[in-house]
Amino acid sequence: MRLLAEIDRHQGVNRKGKAVTREAVRAIVIRNGSILLLYSRREGDYHFPGGGVDAGETHLEALSRELREECGAELTQVHEPFGKIVEYAFPKEHGFDVFRMTSYYYICSIGDELGPQGLTGYERDLGLEPHWTTVERALEANEAVLASRAPAWTMRETTVLRLLTNTLAHAAGK
Repeated sequence: MRLLAEIDRHQGVNRKGKAVTREAVRAIVIRNGSILLLYSRREGDYHFPGGGVDAGETHLEALSRELREECGAELTQVHEPFGKIVEYAFPKEHGFDVFRMTSYYYICSIGDELGPQGLTGYERDLGLEPHWTTVERALEANEAVLASRAPAWTMRETTVLRLLTNTLAHAAGK
């Protein structure tokens, strides 16, 4: 899968050191000119549906589970990989130099209906709600959050929104 970007969450992280790693999958769902994203009422930003890949779980299984939990959506098809983002941060665990998270983005289709969410406590605290919006509107909201205070994930999601804007414009011949 192509590398979209590498992001340092903290300055001075030893990228080459002993790493704690995590993999996540994220769904890009576009329908009729709108994109399905999770809006955080607490932070005011947008995320792609997705999350950590559990032990023994495939990317497809994780995408399906995360879409169901966060959006009440049924994954019907994974069309193609969009790319991956690698983030580096200081680890919370002792004996490690770096926390390295790789997020894999996939272009997906879902069923017609959004059902009830099955959010974790942390996700409920963020006030996550599935919203159909435009890439431009989500990008504007995320850039406003980045200009003031930004949760760790906002830079990653904004980077993908920017790349998606360029890809969609290119596909439309603009």
